[in-house]
Amino acid sequence: MTLDDLRVFVAVCRAGSLSSVARDLGCTQSAVSQHVKRLEREIGVALLERQPRGVIPTQAGRILEAAAAEGITGLDLAVRQLRDLLDGHSGYVRVATGATTVRHFMSDAVVSFRRRHPEVNLEFRTVSSGRSSFDALADGTLDLAWVTIGPPVRGIEQRTIAELPWLLAVRADDPLAERPDLDPAELLDIRLIRLPPNSTSAAHLYAACDELGVRFAYDTSVADWDTALLLAELGVGRAVVPAVPGLPVPREGELRLIPLPGLRPLPVGWAVRRWDALSPPARAFADTVAQFRGSAAAR
Repeated sequence: MTLDDLRVFVAVCRAGSLSSVARDLGCTQSAVSQHVKRLEREIGVALLERQPRGVIPTQAGRILEAAAAEGITGLDLAVRQLRDLLDGHSGYVRVATGATTVRHFMSDAVVSFRRRHPEVNLEFRTVSSGRSSFDALADGTLDLAWVTIGPPVRGIEQRTIAELPWLLAVRADDPLAERPDLDPAELLDIRLIRLPPNSTSAAHLYAACDELGVRFAYDTSVADWDTALLLAELGVGRAVVPAVPGLPVPREGELRLIPLPGLRPLPVGWAVRRWDALSPPARAFADTVAQFRGSAAAR
């Protein structure tokens, strides 16, 4: 039994698929299967049960997964602490971001952190979804992920840093542009630019609308908030977007942003595997971002 065997086994349990883990690791499905079989030979019991779509851990597999995940986390923490002792708290912080995260949420924090910790390397990785961020946190390839806070995820801790009100973005010459605010029910007959339907932020918006019995109609789709704002500014359509930091000043330019106070705000913040397992540089960066977002909210 090796540490790699346990890492691969935990990844398979979380993904529910041998082939998915093989793709992530850049190896064959057979190689992933060999890791699991080696564990099964060592322990003497079956650890996975095949299903029509993928695999699930057996009772014995669940016991081993829980123990292995905890042990791997502890080992990772010990290795990071040893590195910190060797190089005087230098090192790296690996952060998962979306396409607009650094621009809207972290730019001032990055500058401040770099001045205070010039020896620490910041590594930003763009990920395609919250699920991908959670998987990367779980297998230890990332330290922090900035996410839309959603339902609890096993093995992941989430912490809300800000709650973003929803806005309707329209062009300055739009008939709604001069409204001080809008009730979401007033948008029932209006076609909107659609946020990515598989994103957590879109799911949160749909849930907030469901609470009010409101259904939006869509005719254009985008991959991120900035694109939705650009299309609204160009007059291509209207968009419901969260009030991310750094939006255009109200009443200036070609874009108008109208509050939708009836919709439940969008919570965003950090996701980590375990707060107490973060390296000192990663915790310092997370705290720096939280401090800047807190001071921005106070203003």
